[in-house]
Amino acid sequence: MSDDVSVVEALMSRRSVRAFLPDPVDEHTLRRIFECARRAPSGSNIQPWKAWVMTGESRDALSRKLLAAVSNPDTADEHEEEYAYYPRNWHSPYLERRRELGWALYSTLGIERGNKDGMQVQHARNFAFFDAPVGIMFTIDRQMEQGSWLDYGMFLQNIMLMARAFGLDTCPQAAFNRYHRIVAEHLQLPPTEMLVCGMSLGYADPSQPENGLVSTREPVDGFVHFLNDAGNLSATHP
Repeated sequence: MSDDVSVVEALMSRRSVRAFLPDPVDEHTLRRIFECARRAPSGSNIQPWKAWVMTGESRDALSRKLLAAVSNPDTADEHEEEYAYYPRNWHSPYLERRRELGWALYSTLGIERGNKDGMQVQHARNFAFFDAPVGIMFTIDRQMEQGSWLDYGMFLQNIMLMARAFGLDTCPQAAFNRYHRIVAEHLQLPPTEMLVCGMSLGYADPSQPENGLVSTREPVDGFVHFLNDAGNLSATHP
């Protein structure tokens, strides 16, 4: 772990990496990441998170099962998300932001609009963990409510930032959610546990073009409203 990595550096360098080197990550490093990430806040300190870390054959075996399901159109109707990650009905500005990122990624990979086969191949790479040596699944007790899901997001962010402190990268993935039954069977999850998302973790492959993609962010004044003592918007606000 580098003492030279500041919080700001970790935040600003974190990105969703979609191509990893095969270099392994030792268990000591993984344990250290989780030791720090567990300091995430949670309401009444209930700590609603559980993580299932897979390497080697445990990761590869799940990947094979998922890729088999993804490639079989006859069983497509058997798989559906257990909860809606995205809105049912898209509208501005969220639809435009999603499209911007999607086309930026496909353009980087040389996948032209209308190339559905190319898009499907790229999407399927989720289920190979983008070749990362570490695959993680996150679950939550089904009794937990929305507050615990908010807490869970902070835990996930801590993992991603701690990974940066070790020179590692991550990709949080909701793509696994549609195949939660396959994940649950592979991990032998008790029925009380619900899949939240997956994550790939490892060393980014700098030679791959998709890792040069930096997604845009809304400027601060686009989503923050500074109010003065009179309760009015700050004069510096556009």
